Amino acid sequence: SRGLGVVYKRQIWESPRGICRPYKPATGSLQTTSTPADFEALAQTDLSGTTCVVLDILRATSSMITALANVAEQILPVATIEEALAAKAEHPEALLCGERDGLRITATQTGGTEFDLGNSPREYTAQMVAGKTLITTTTNGTRALRACVNANQTLVASFLNLTATTDHLRANPPANLVIVCGGTHEEAALEDSLAAGAIADALWDLYEPDADDSTQLARQLHMTMGNDLQAAMSHARNGRRLLSLPDLADDVAECVAEDIYSFSAELVEGKVSKLG
Repeated sequence: SRGLGVVYKRQIWESPRGICRPYKPATGSLQTTSTPADFEALAQTDLSGTTCVVLDILRATSSMITALANVAEQILPVATIEEALAAKAEHPEALLCGERDGLRITATQTGGTEFDLGNSPREYTAQMVAGKTLITTTTNGTRALRACVNANQTLVASFLNLTATTDHLRANPPANLVIVCGGTHEEAALEDSLAAGAIADALWDLYEPDADDSTQLARQLHMTMGNDLQAAMSHARNGRRLLSLPDLADDVAECVAEDIYSFSAELVEGKVSKLG
């Protein structure tokens, strides 16, 4: 795992055409983490002056945003099945949600308790979740959120509410911004990098001089493939897997629908809810 630090601000910089121009004051540093290998470093880093944006496009953060849009009261992300069962004991009225290997957690995996919902955004209907507390654990997404619990602010984002998220960041630009990608298994995920690049591109004028290489790569990926997200998913490992499963294939289009919700969401005291 690599450490996270504030990027040194240059006074002048050289443009791609080789013409130096005065440094334009930026808000601060912009960094992107790409794989779950970074979660441990995040958890051990002083994030008190940092805003984190967590992305797990296929499908954890997309399902969370869908649940909040359908008036779920709050979401408690936990890292493990055992933590989910313990939280359920404290909140017996809550719904148990989540997946392992992409599929809803079953009694066989828990020792007797069936989870109420999996990780498909299509499950999180108003009929199922309105007014409810959700306890959720997923392979990577909830671990990414738990790694950011000590940040000054942690936003939960997806393509579904991406512009609302970047509008919030532009109105309240943090000194240090870290985009946290959930990844697939222990690897980078193309869909998360695309979303990270879209966020970076929307805020580029604020952070350009101090964006790290991972952010630069994500932005270039977004500029190359971001015009057709559905087509891009056929190149993503997790996208291909979901598309190959008849019961889950429709999740892909659900998760790459752009800006259908106009709210941002944040993790506060271990619970995800609509911002404000």
